[in-house]
Amino acid sequence: MGNPRGLGLHITFVTIFLVATTYTCLGAQNTSVGCFKKERLALLKFKQSVKDDLDMLSSWVGNECCRWERIHCDSVTGHVDSLLLRSMSSSFPPNQYYLDPERDFLDGNELKSSLAELRHLKYLDLSGNYFGGSRIPEFIGSFKKLAYLNLSHAGFEGIIPHHLGNLSNLKVLDLSSNMGLVVDDMAWTYGLSSLEHLDLSSLYLSGVHNLHLVFFMIPSLKKLSLSYCGLSNADIGPFLNSSRMLPNIEHLDLGFNHFSGPLPGFLKNMTSLAFLDLSHFNFSLAWNFANLLNMIPSLSKLRLSSCGLDKTFLSPLHLNFSTLSNIQHLDLSRNFLEGMVPPVLTNMSSLSVLDLSGNILNSSVPLMPNLLELDVSSNEFKQIEQIGIWRLCRLKKLSASFNNFDKEMSHAPKNSSECCQYALEGLDLSSSLNGTIPDAFGRLVNLREIDLSSNGLIGPIPESLRRLWFLEVLDLSNNELTGPIPTFQGKLCKLDLSYNQLNGSISESLGKFETLTKLYLGYNRLTGPIPTSLGRLVSLQSVSLTWNFLNGTIPISLGKLAKLHSLDVSNNSLEGVVFEAHFANHSMLKYLDTSYNTKLTFNVSPEWIPPFKLIGLHLSSCNIANGFPQWLRNQRKLKTLVLSNASISGPLPTWMRKMPIIPLIDLSHNKLNGPLTNLPNGGNFDLTGDGVTAALDVQNNLFNESIPRSLCRRKDLNYLDLSRNRLNGKIPKCLGNMQGLHTMIFSSNRLSGVIPSSIGLNSRLDWLDLNDNNFIGEIPRELGNLRELNVLDLGDNNFSGNIPDWIGENIASLMVLRLHKNNFSGSIPQSLCKASNLQILDVAYNNLIGTIPRCLGELKGMIKGSRAALHAQMLNIDENVIQVLKGYDRDYTHTWKILFNMDLSSNKLVGEIPEELTALSMLVGLNLSNNHLSGSIPDSIGNMSKLESLDFSNNVLIGMIPPSMAALNFLSHLNLSHNNLSGRIPTGSQLQTFTDPSIYAGNKDLCGPPLPNNCYNHEDQSTMGKKKYGAPDGQEKVWLFYVDILSGFATGFWGVIGVLLFKKQWRWKLFRFADETMDKMYVAVMVRVAKMKRGREAI
Repeated sequence: MGNPRGLGLHITFVTIFLVATTYTCLGAQNTSVGCFKKERLALLKFKQSVKDDLDMLSSWVGNECCRWERIHCDSVTGHVDSLLLRSMSSSFPPNQYYLDPERDFLDGNELKSSLAELRHLKYLDLSGNYFGGSRIPEFIGSFKKLAYLNLSHAGFEGIIPHHLGNLSNLKVLDLSSNMGLVVDDMAWTYGLSSLEHLDLSSLYLSGVHNLHLVFFMIPSLKKLSLSYCGLSNADIGPFLNSSRMLPNIEHLDLGFNHFSGPLPGFLKNMTSLAFLDLSHFNFSLAWNFANLLNMIPSLSKLRLSSCGLDKTFLSPLHLNFSTLSNIQHLDLSRNFLEGMVPPVLTNMSSLSVLDLSGNILNSSVPLMPNLLELDVSSNEFKQIEQIGIWRLCRLKKLSASFNNFDKEMSHAPKNSSECCQYALEGLDLSSSLNGTIPDAFGRLVNLREIDLSSNGLIGPIPESLRRLWFLEVLDLSNNELTGPIPTFQGKLCKLDLSYNQLNGSISESLGKFETLTKLYLGYNRLTGPIPTSLGRLVSLQSVSLTWNFLNGTIPISLGKLAKLHSLDVSNNSLEGVVFEAHFANHSMLKYLDTSYNTKLTFNVSPEWIPPFKLIGLHLSSCNIANGFPQWLRNQRKLKTLVLSNASISGPLPTWMRKMPIIPLIDLSHNKLNGPLTNLPNGGNFDLTGDGVTAALDVQNNLFNESIPRSLCRRKDLNYLDLSRNRLNGKIPKCLGNMQGLHTMIFSSNRLSGVIPSSIGLNSRLDWLDLNDNNFIGEIPRELGNLRELNVLDLGDNNFSGNIPDWIGENIASLMVLRLHKNNFSGSIPQSLCKASNLQILDVAYNNLIGTIPRCLGELKGMIKGSRAALHAQMLNIDENVIQVLKGYDRDYTHTWKILFNMDLSSNKLVGEIPEELTALSMLVGLNLSNNHLSGSIPDSIGNMSKLESLDFSNNVLIGMIPPSMAALNFLSHLNLSHNNLSGRIPTGSQLQTFTDPSIYAGNKDLCGPPLPNNCYNHEDQSTMGKKKYGAPDGQEKVWLFYVDILSGFATGFWGVIGVLLFKKQWRWKLFRFADETMDKMYVAVMVRVAKMKRGREAI
């Protein structure tokens, strides 16, 4: 339904038909009325025309169509009178891959005309399904007995057929939320003389002809929903004050249109109006709100969300308290109410439901003794006690999410104002709390649902929650809770403890919750085995234990869970063997994920026929025995098949070719061989509305032969990776027809020929990788049409010709250009400087000539980083870029987006290194080696502060190494060898770590560590060669050296001898000191010798 507030009449109709269905089923044995063949065949044709992934129509077998689910037949005539195909989907279209088990829906291209045979239909509900943007068929207008028609949320488009006006017995018509429906004229509604409920919400009605007929010419109308219809004052202007307008209306929804100014006068004549929604009505004057309450005293439910109201609108001076007493349900959400909760609300004695969410309230909620439901989420309350959790004793439902409470929640008060008993059944405090979960929650003994998700909660889950005997839903996900999982009580239906830091094992006590339907314990630190008691959870539909540290085997008892839809035990340490018994009763299983359990082995018989029809299967990084799984031949509803790194070898089976196309296939990192012709290719498979990123990934296998032309049928593909195989031949031209393709990776194969110009037709392509093949020829100009291209990798091929100018001119979003190791000639085009997002430029190992363009120093992507947004992938895929960095080939996968590198090496470039390149402050690597570059290294090289790898080797550079290079603190690879550099090697904290002399080899005039030749001139390098009178040449340096030596010798010699010649007393004392010293030495030596002789004689 487009409007959930209009469910009342719907529920009445559903109840009637369910009772009738029960009566028919119970009395089936006593009636001879059967199923009419024409109607049965019509239903079967409809079944064949839709995709029914979750088996809504699984009971439609056999001849007794009146016994089929969702079908009801008249107990007298036996004709089908009700078709109940309403989906449980909560949104349209489906926008995520992992569908909740309750999100079942039918998917078809159109509503088949075969249903026209159901001429006796009284009730038709197709809401929540998807019919591919088709028109509402005209044959529906021929169902003369139809009383209920619901086509909401069904993906219909086009003009509403005027034949619907023939349905004179129709009481309920819901066409809401079909965004593509076009309303040109409302004259057809004139024939709906019995209509009581009309919902056209979310259909654009502004300016539609005969709109007034909806308001005047259907006297039986009781419920009218026109929210989000783009209506304004001009659309209802001619009858603003008409007394004939909607005389019997009880429910009027005009919310979220474009009304403003005074209230329409026709409201005062609606004496039966009980529900009114004027949300987004622009109340320009304060008295409008007061007048609204006074003119419609019958109102019990009033919605004024997003009306720009402030506290003056709720001033007692403007309000009639007798009128206020009738309001039971009041919605004032998303207005400008600030500070205190308006005190006037306490005078609304009948008020049971109050919505104040999305305002600016920050003071305590006043006492409202009869209030049953309160929503104060998205306000500015600072303390949880302010929202009245411990004072509003009769409150049954409280939502206070998104409030950013400053401090931890205190315990319940123990004074006289405390409630004797709390009636609270539903509590939502998500994205509001911090600290620990208070024990006081254990006092809310009537709680059925608790949502404390997405908070900053820490510590263990308190044992006090065990006192909540009626608990059905507990959501503590996305916190930082620690400790073990306690033993809960109650009748849990949903337990979500995912995304925490819980540890310990999963208790066997969970097996007692026979009502449990959803169990989410993923993304924690749980250890131990999966408890066998989970096999007793007979109601269980969805289980997620992913990303823990669980070990042991998968219990066979899980095979007893007959209602299980989804099982995810991926990313654990499970082991053992999985065989047929694990799935014995899994007839409803749709999603199975055991991936990344490397010790887990699937070993089932090739003849096994599983009881389920899977939609998603993930067995990556497990061990699959017996080759390619033969049991998949019966899984014809698969949308996702991931068997990567699963130890599968051999060719793809031939039966796989006849399977329906599977949108997402990942067979990468195995040892599969043979041709790719056996990939699923059966039937014309419609992929619209699946919510799955269509992808084919077979990288890193042993596939051979050529790329099959059958791949061209996959026009749905977004991602195609055939890399690292043994494919040969040419790229099929028809691949240019894959208009939805974003990524094409064919690297590391044996492909040859030229790039087909048709590839330029893939206008959405953002990644093209043909690296490491045998392609020849020039780059086709048609690739210039790929204006969304982020990565172009044509490296390691035999391409020739010039680098095209259009690469920089047409592809402004380009982030990676890799033309490494080809035969390109000519100069580096100036147009590359226009590729402002470029962060990796690799044209090494080509035959490029000329100078390095100075404008490359203006590449903003290498100065400030790239802002280009890559296509968001829903897969964990290995998009990689190969770069030579620090002297080695490196394969960058997830980190290439933060890599900034320029490699112009191994060409024939001449001229100087442009000073402008030093402005590229984001560069991590710069390689200009093996060229013919001359001149000196730019003095400002030190500005490239993030450089980790720098290679200028094998050029003809001269001059000194700039001292600023010592400022490159992250530099870990440097090569300046084989140039004509001279002078002292600079010293610095990082440069001193380079102890390998080969870094500077081949520069004969360089000196200083780590080279063996020392520098004799110890002058400061910053002043070397810059003296006022010039520097002496080499010979003058040698002559001055000897002069210094001789001068020093003469000074020292004559400084001592000259004094002794002229000072007789000094000379006498010196000689006497020498004699005495010699005597002492002689005596000491003789004594030592004598002792040695006596020692020998004693021996």
